[in-house]
Amino acid sequence: MLSLDRIYHASYVLKNVIRTTDLIYAPHIVPGAEVFLKTENLQVTGSFKVRGAYYKMSQLDDEEKARGVIACSAGNHAQGVALAAQKNGIPALICLPDGAPISKVEATKSYGAQVCLVDGVYDDAYRRALELKEEKGYTFIHPFDDEDVIAGQGTIGLELLDQLPDMDAVIVPVGGGGLISGVAFAIKSLNPNIKVYGVQASGASSMFTSLQNNRIECLSEVSTIADGIAVKEPGSNTFALCSQYVDEIVTVTDDEISSAILSLIEQQKLIAEGAGAVSVAAAMFGKVPVAGKKVVCLVSGGNIDVTILSRVIKRGLLKSGRSYAMNIELLDKPGQLKGVSSIIAEKGGNVISIHHERASESSDINGCYLRIVLETRNYEHIEEIKSALTKAGYRIS
Repeated sequence: MLSLDRIYHASYVLKNVIRTTDLIYAPHIVPGAEVFLKTENLQVTGSFKVRGAYYKMSQLDDEEKARGVIACSAGNHAQGVALAAQKNGIPALICLPDGAPISKVEATKSYGAQVCLVDGVYDDAYRRALELKEEKGYTFIHPFDDEDVIAGQGTIGLELLDQLPDMDAVIVPVGGGGLISGVAFAIKSLNPNIKVYGVQASGASSMFTSLQNNRIECLSEVSTIADGIAVKEPGSNTFALCSQYVDEIVTVTDDEISSAILSLIEQQKLIAEGAGAVSVAAAMFGKVPVAGKKVVCLVSGGNIDVTILSRVIKRGLLKSGRSYAMNIELLDKPGQLKGVSSIIAEKGGNVISIHHERASESSDINGCYLRIVLETRNYEHIEEIKSALTKAGYRIS
């Protein structure tokens, strides 16, 4: 059974393996709340997952270590298991979904583990790992539904109680539920007055749905930029622990996640992956009550592929009103473009791309279209520019 003693033991085992990640005050994330960031994105391997993986493997006997281990992962657990195996001299095979970011696949290989790419998502990799476990006699290291793994993740709860004992709440990303199970158990066991909120991506809301229906639910599919928490079905251990110790699970959209990633980059100079930023998104968009409270957002990982990062930043700019594309109908005569650009410049907008096209067969023969992409401050700034253009007689479509 999971116990505080086991979590304290995990903390002892891990003390020379992991780093006690910093708790950073983030005054601009949510006006009116004291928000702190637990920076597990700066952990060894770039994610909290090394905690549970290493502690689990430290508890294996010599025979199990000799046979080797197998794991499945969307990427971060893979790196945790690979590093733990390397440090303990244990052979490791990791099954990853073929859509896992290339950076995570290559990082896993860099720690010396063998990688098996599986068609589909995490749950497909999970099934393949179990098949190989039976065939080869490996010891399976579950990414979340294992009490030793949960105990390892729970060491974050102990650190938070040391770092900010008067916190009112902690917001935790949720995929299969191993992280929040450990954190909630540790915190609630020592201070039941602290609220523990979980956050899932709306396109992968398995724990949210399961708790709503009071039974474990398996989603038919998952779709989110937060690949690290794209899990179709929570575990039996994690479902039971979340039912007992977690105050509420909420969901955030991919657009909200993108905005949170952008805010962390701009305001805190921190890189978070989608799964790591959902806690910040929940605070930013009012999914949990944080006004007037001292709240910790657990930024669980920072292993985001740079190609995905560029798309996420673009999405975040659109979501926050920092970028806007508009189509303007014009008469095809001299001075029209100058008139539009003058108004935009006067209002403080910055044109970053422009496309001029003569009208189609369905419009005025003297007409043309101007498509402009702008850099703007916020939605109010966008409306100010649109209003000025409309007042000047331009038609925005």
